[in-house]
Amino acid sequence: MNQPLGHNYIGGARSGAGDVLLRSLDATTGEALLGVFHQATANEVDAAARAAEAAYPVFRSLPASRRAEFLDAIADELDNLGEDFLATVCRETALPQPRILGERSRTSGQLRLFAQVLRLGDFHGARIDRAQPQRQPLPRPDLRQCQLGIGPVAVFGASNFPLAFSTAGGDTAAALAAGCPVVFKAHSGHMATSEWVADAILRAAERTGMPAGVFNMIYGSGVGEWLVRHPSIQAVGFTGSLKGGRALCDLAAARPQPIPVFAEMSSINPVILLPEALTVRGEHVAGELAASVVLGCGQFCTNPGLVIGIRSPELSAFIERFAARMADQAAQTMLNTGTLASYEAGLARLHAHPGIRHLAGGTQQGNQAWPQLFQADVSLLLEGDELLQEEVFGPATVLVEVADLAELQRALANLQGQLTATLIAEPGDLAMAAQLVPLLERKAGRLLLNGYPTGVEVCDAMVHGGPYPATSDARGTSVGSLAIARFLRPVCYQNYPDALLPDCLKNANPLGIARLVGGMTTREALGE
Repeated sequence: MNQPLGHNYIGGARSGAGDVLLRSLDATTGEALLGVFHQATANEVDAAARAAEAAYPVFRSLPASRRAEFLDAIADELDNLGEDFLATVCRETALPQPRILGERSRTSGQLRLFAQVLRLGDFHGARIDRAQPQRQPLPRPDLRQCQLGIGPVAVFGASNFPLAFSTAGGDTAAALAAGCPVVFKAHSGHMATSEWVADAILRAAERTGMPAGVFNMIYGSGVGEWLVRHPSIQAVGFTGSLKGGRALCDLAAARPQPIPVFAEMSSINPVILLPEALTVRGEHVAGELAASVVLGCGQFCTNPGLVIGIRSPELSAFIERFAARMADQAAQTMLNTGTLASYEAGLARLHAHPGIRHLAGGTQQGNQAWPQLFQADVSLLLEGDELLQEEVFGPATVLVEVADLAELQRALANLQGQLTATLIAEPGDLAMAAQLVPLLERKAGRLLLNGYPTGVEVCDAMVHGGPYPATSDARGTSVGSLAIARFLRPVCYQNYPDALLPDCLKNANPLGIARLVGGMTTREALGE
């Protein structure tokens, strides 16, 4: 295994000025891996942010096709990383190699997806209202609008996806696609992995002629505050805990110039079991749901942490089967000791609550996480008990039994915002489902029918977001091509000649973006 240099990435160069040294650990044994990492100093954070700011005018002005080449080159570099890289990721995260191979494909795939978005060109959102000099009582000027990159973006890596939500992950890819240089704050749980990926990004930047400072990376705890406060930073991307996301939101809002924070934070992803589905395939659902709860040791932001069913003999039989399936699940190693400690603290709070009883799962002990199943009284949902709304990050879920459809509707109305909400239903349940969907639309960003939320497809239609506290801004997504919109802002040009307009707004329009209907604007075509 190669020994990492451990220096921060600033403006295309490396810097290790700080004397605070950090170590990367083997997630399974706790053994320190080779090399040390230099925590960034305040001056290094400042230099990284300024490097991104210096790169912004050049990078934003490049043709979208050039940025697409850059993203494709990063994807190629990632795909070409060999066995030493894979071994590093596995040791730092305790994730098996097949999972890492799949995640690498997802990471390079989403980079290539954004490259396709750039080549298509419709991300510009070009709108044109041509001049009407004869209009009465006042003439209309020529007005043209498009979306441009917002500026340098600070991205914070997530622990549970060391590739897809980390150094070259979705937030970084979306920001770069939008024309925004990135300052990435490496996650302390996989610093060596981050170095491998950062090197790949810089090789791609050199191959495609990107400006120095298009990608920067810093190490360390506490350095994120300096980064978010820096005046060069114009937006923040974050995936992590509710506490961490809220802290960043508060920092960003308190700046002399407040900036948006796009934070994915907390979700319990309710799964609602409807009556006919339990009658027809309750045993099958019990097995599928248990597999979803423990997948990846429950370390997914879409892990089903709440299961709700309507009281019936079929539900009682399902609970018995589900508890048996959960009891049979093996313990697994978590991403790091901090994640395990957080899981154990969450379980302790559930065990201590008088309205919650333990149904299945071995005693939590040792250095692995044991799957757990609890049952809570419905009154906790109806009364808005905060504990039942809290995400327990790991292979655990809570089951709630409601009396009838009306009580189910009241319980769902009291849920906080979620990334996902799932209905398990048969055709005979659809009339009941129709009464629940309007409630779920208000609560979640992705609504599933007869599937399980622990699988997020990277595509145009995906929404990986939702109302607070699932995210800090329900209007966006951190997965899928729409993620680019978070790092764009609209700019309108009035009476500008072609020579001064962005290509997407020029009369010649070399991108070929369809923005007129029959020679008229869309609004004119509709008779407005």
